[in-house]
Amino acid sequence: MHMRSFSTFMAVLALAGTAVPMVEVSAQNEKKKKVARSQRAPRDPGEFFKSEQPITITLTTNLARIRKDKGEKKPWRAGTVKYVDPAGKEYIIPVELRTRGIWRLKNCEIPPMRMNFARATSVGTPFWGLDLPKLTSVCRDDDAYEQYILQELQLYRVQNLLTPVSHKARLMNITYVDSVNGKVFAKRSAIMLEEPLAMAQRLGGMEVKLKGATGDDLDPFHNAFAGVFQYFIGNTDWSIAGLHNMELLSQTDGTVIPIPWDYDFSGAINARYATTDPSLTINRVRDRLYRGYCGPAEKVHEVVALFKGKKDAIYALYTDEIGQMMKPNTVKETLQYFDDFYKTIKDPRGVERNLVDECLGRR
Repeated sequence: MHMRSFSTFMAVLALAGTAVPMVEVSAQNEKKKKVARSQRAPRDPGEFFKSEQPITITLTTNLARIRKDKGEKKPWRAGTVKYVDPAGKEYIIPVELRTRGIWRLKNCEIPPMRMNFARATSVGTPFWGLDLPKLTSVCRDDDAYEQYILQELQLYRVQNLLTPVSHKARLMNITYVDSVNGKVFAKRSAIMLEEPLAMAQRLGGMEVKLKGATGDDLDPFHNAFAGVFQYFIGNTDWSIAGLHNMELLSQTDGTVIPIPWDYDFSGAINARYATTDPSLTINRVRDRLYRGYCGPAEKVHEVVALFKGKKDAIYALYTDEIGQMMKPNTVKETLQYFDDFYKTIKDPRGVERNLVDECLGRR
């Protein structure tokens, strides 16, 4: 989609106010506009993402059947969530599950899923009010893969620390039970991620599924932030124009904010399965490459100043209660990786050379 088409549509959307919570437009044929999901407003997410305290549950479903749900039209599958509140009261909550994702869906023993909690049956639990949150489960029943989950959670926490325009995330401790035989398959950590519609509602905007955006279509500061944050964590597995691991939030004044998510292919995590695109000039995910759109250089320097000001708070996340769940060597390697970023941005010349001069006019 050409920039003019995107900009024209966003102008119309701004004039429409809050007519729809989400709009999707085909990049190949703008006439085929369609609403991608229900136009209902998301439910109030309540207090769920206001706490970082991990939640422990037992998730029971037909694991063998749900692993096979890899097509375009993936069905909802039945399951239950068992939750025990702090007072010892046990809840058995019916839940519907549907697989999602790309790489993890194809390769993981426990696929990533969406969870659909019925409002009536989740009353009195932390899950009341959640609307189709994303669950990122451990890929394999293995300690290394559990570290990847904890590492990715930390990156969401860093992002939340830097800007409220980001997905809220919460750690889950899950016992996975196969409903066919009643056997426990695994006991591992997972991430519950705020649904995009709920995030848009929280931020007073609209999620827009519109492909073809360029740097000129985006809010200059948040455009710079998206590029610098991805460079900071060493992530190249994303695209604004292609809406790959990136969401767009339209505000009522017509400005569009890109919001990154999904970081398991980042250098900061350095997962054993992570690879780089062959078309890039790097061969390892630990090698940083700036892939942000071009914009005003002063906005990049403004974002860099934000990172500098938040450095101590970012590092402190790796020594708090949640950070201590990671292995000491993993924490050490992560902070050393961050150290390299801070060496790069130590002076303005490093910023100009590695960020401003490397920006992309279009991709």
